[in-house]
Amino acid sequence: MYKIAVIPGDGTGPEVIREGLKVLDAVSAAEGFTIDYTHYDLGGERYLRTGEVLPDSVLEELRRFDAIYLGAIGHPGVKPGILEKGLLLRLRFELDLYINLRPVKLYPGVETPLKDKGPEEIDFVVVRENTEGQYAGAGGILRKGTPHEIAIQESVCTRMGVERCLRYAFEYTRARNKKKKLTLCGKTNVLTYVFDLWERVFHELGAAEYADIARDYAHVDATVMWMVKNPEWFDVIVTENMFGDIITDLGAMIQGGMGIAAGGNINPGGVSMFEPIGGSAPKYTGQNVVNPLAAIGAAAMMLQTLGEQKSAARIENAVMQVCATRLKSMAAGKMGYTTSQVGDMVAESV
Repeated sequence: MYKIAVIPGDGTGPEVIREGLKVLDAVSAAEGFTIDYTHYDLGGERYLRTGEVLPDSVLEELRRFDAIYLGAIGHPGVKPGILEKGLLLRLRFELDLYINLRPVKLYPGVETPLKDKGPEEIDFVVVRENTEGQYAGAGGILRKGTPHEIAIQESVCTRMGVERCLRYAFEYTRARNKKKKLTLCGKTNVLTYVFDLWERVFHELGAAEYADIARDYAHVDATVMWMVKNPEWFDVIVTENMFGDIITDLGAMIQGGMGIAAGGNINPGGVSMFEPIGGSAPKYTGQNVVNPLAAIGAAAMMLQTLGEQKSAARIENAVMQVCATRLKSMAAGKMGYTTSQVGDMVAESV
């Protein structure tokens, strides 16, 4: 039995999580394991009602689960930054979710904006360092609101943080066992201090422990260029926090859009959190029109991380079947089916 904390969140989050739970119930019944869900009321509505974002007591409870399943955070009635920092970033730092894992995979039947590219060319993974860099919050503002205002945002990278992220990326590349090539995405010609550290550790680890993995390097601007022009060149990309944040959104677009892009915030030795990449999409709330496949894909990632490889593959195969044979589009309101109907189809296919 797995203990899963469920945070449906804001906007359309509860709608897509509902379909993800439907699919999880189907696959657990088919594969013979059980899931014990505990639902948490966290997000914009709770904040507006109580002023609480993430109570300390709830955070302590979340540490004791096998995984966290998150819908979306973001409320039009809450000032930007409050929920993101108080809930998402706090969970990321407090639970030490130091890996952000983003598969970029185009399924058959899904349209990509890239000309002459298909599922054979678009199949790679981005490993993003998730707790350091500019997101560490180092810096400040001096003389705010005056003509002499100064704003400083520093990037903080530690040898420990860089090494554990790179080690995870090497291990993931080895286990993925496809091209067995790991590309470091950086900016060594400008961010010379930060990426001197990244590049040195990258090659030290690779030479000492991962001789079977081909090592590659690309500047971040070249990376986004090649993601569009030749995505088939990539197997696994590893990068720092800010660059990873940017290139994974491009990855979502080339794999068919936010409606199908799933991600995981991973602590390999602790509780991890899984979520669809798209936001809360408040304009679609309650309309039963948003695409739940990203949330369903996040559920598959969660099972894979928990060791239920067969169940994860079963969900992914079901999603691929529905994409290839049923859906007209990945976009909200254009799928040809409602949110709940898509969830039903995936669950039935499972």
